[in-house]
Amino acid sequence: MTRRHHLRTLATMLAGMATLTPGTAARAEDGYRLWMRYDAPAGAQIDVRGGSPTLAVAAAELRHGLTGDAGPVVIAAATDAAVAALRLPTAELGPEGYLVRRVTLAGRPVVLVTGNTDVGVLYGAFALLRHLGTGGTAADVALRSAPKIKLRVLNHWDNLDGVVERGYAGQSLWDWWTLPDFKDPRYADYARANASLGINGTVLNNVNAKAESLTAPYVAKAAALADVFRPYGIRVYLSARFSAPIELGGLKTADPRDPDVAAWWKAKADEIYRTIPDFGGFLVKANSEGQPGPRDYGATHAEGANMLAAAVAPHGGIVMWRAFVYADTDPDDRAKQAYTEFKPLDGTFADNVLVQVKNGAIDFQPREPFHPLFGAMPKTPLMMEFQITKEYLGFATHLAYLGPLFEETLAADTRVRGKGSTVAKVVEGALEGHTLTGIAGVANIGRDRDWSGSSFNQANWYAFGRLAWDPALSAEAIAREWAQQTFGTDPRVVEPAVGMMMASREAVVDYTGPLGLAHLMGTGHHYGPAPWVSDLKRPEWNPVYYHRADRQGIGFDRTKTGSNGVAQYAPAVATLFADPKTTPERDLLWFHHLSWDWKTQSGRSLWEELVHRYDRGVATVADMRRQWDGLKPLVDAERWQKTATYLAVQEREARWWRDASLAYWMSVNGRALPAGVAAPAHDLEWYKAQRFPYPPGNPQ
Repeated sequence: MTRRHHLRTLATMLAGMATLTPGTAARAEDGYRLWMRYDAPAGAQIDVRGGSPTLAVAAAELRHGLTGDAGPVVIAAATDAAVAALRLPTAELGPEGYLVRRVTLAGRPVVLVTGNTDVGVLYGAFALLRHLGTGGTAADVALRSAPKIKLRVLNHWDNLDGVVERGYAGQSLWDWWTLPDFKDPRYADYARANASLGINGTVLNNVNAKAESLTAPYVAKAAALADVFRPYGIRVYLSARFSAPIELGGLKTADPRDPDVAAWWKAKADEIYRTIPDFGGFLVKANSEGQPGPRDYGATHAEGANMLAAAVAPHGGIVMWRAFVYADTDPDDRAKQAYTEFKPLDGTFADNVLVQVKNGAIDFQPREPFHPLFGAMPKTPLMMEFQITKEYLGFATHLAYLGPLFEETLAADTRVRGKGSTVAKVVEGALEGHTLTGIAGVANIGRDRDWSGSSFNQANWYAFGRLAWDPALSAEAIAREWAQQTFGTDPRVVEPAVGMMMASREAVVDYTGPLGLAHLMGTGHHYGPAPWVSDLKRPEWNPVYYHRADRQGIGFDRTKTGSNGVAQYAPAVATLFADPKTTPERDLLWFHHLSWDWKTQSGRSLWEELVHRYDRGVATVADMRRQWDGLKPLVDAERWQKTATYLAVQEREARWWRDASLAYWMSVNGRALPAGVAAPAHDLEWYKAQRFPYPPGNPQ
């Protein structure tokens, strides 16, 4: 890159920063500033030792966020001669870690922000601002951290026409039509937000990819975004359509074993890297939901991934190969399919391939047990894939803080190396010594002014980034620091907000699928309840396939008497899951088909417990509304009103889920509701008759 190019890019970025920082004419409290709500007047003394665009944006960030009483602040890489002379403990920080502390430099006391690279310094600058925004002071600052996972990536399911699949915050942030000429200032604001969390990669296009994304005009558009993101330490990646050699190259096959196909991909990779020298690599969805892949030609996933890996390897690129294989090849249990296809391939993937595995074996349900592939492929680095957008958790309008979901999964113990073999240790590479590690989140970002559809949806983006940096952080601590930066440090606001957040995901589980039930939503759009659907073409498309409810009982038997899905877990875990008495009650009906009279831990029958959980979910949302109503005098009117309106929607739809579900279960089991429980507002036929032809996030 030329110096002129760097300066032009920097000018674009700094122009963009003005839209997110205070002091501009537009000060409406619409959520645009996210958790970076710096209200400090200018006056901080910032000394920048170095001239890179990355250090320049770090300095600009601190100038916007620090007051003069913070004292002199020096930002410099650890290689700076004056900093190196201090002999600070920076050796273990790696290329992205940071150290922020008070030191004496050139005879004067300063706050030093340093790291082994300029990007590490940038992360340190944001860490200092986070420290101050959560009640810390410059006088007591002593921060030191390095990421535990190498690749921390957002997956944008953005289509070239601007529609975001399973996105609920408006159109795509990327205006492909005006790129590469016009670089919207929001692109720089997006990069700032990600850098503040340590997110270092972005997959720009949908995994249901179009071949056109790889053509020269669209690569040029991606390059324009890469130019904006580069000073923030963010690399761009592209989802690659496996059949592109046919659609773009005129070949008759996309068989990964065909030399002409491999040559086409090598040439395409060379072309991309000429345009984007630091291009990250490819994400691939193959042989799933109609997407083409190597199995179309009798080849394995490893053969497909390795062919692409060979194309990007000379440039330092990687391939993220998704293990979400959803096709009609495992009819006895869809949850077993990824393990069945990928476990035998362990150790056959190239060194620059990560297998990207969803947190659960079906599809981002409000609750799933951890995916059995974690711990089952010790010779292959597995990349976690979480959902940040809320496809099955109420879209944009339901408050569902996903920090507890992320934490629950990462803390799950695979037991493959004895106790403590957590999913987090698998993803970090610590369990098997992998150095190529990664975690991905399906982004919830759109063109809405508040980025994610609501203020509280922003917390899911925030929580993903913080846990991607350090999976050992607690969801509650993250919720608190987000709330402090978003609404201010007044405990009268922070504590109720955190309480609402920490209760919210469990509430959604309760009113949509308690006790391990899953996949009960409406067809196609996935909006609202439809546990009765049974007439779709393939069995595993139907909710009845997953709950198996009949007159005698409910639940999917994954023990030896059923699909034996429990056998895909390590023996110690499989033994727990195989017995309903030792299965965690939250996963009970995921693994067992039980009588409606089964005695639960509460002493209630299974039927009574299900009803109780549905009612508890609705009651939790009602309580969240009451808590938020009490905050009206303490929160700005715009953000308070939108959240209040959405909580009202959530309570109405929670009751709808509860009533429709109970009406259906009663039609199946022939049982009455327990004494004192309110009946559904309508009969079952009314709920079945509801139609929603154009919900958001569902391309037509």
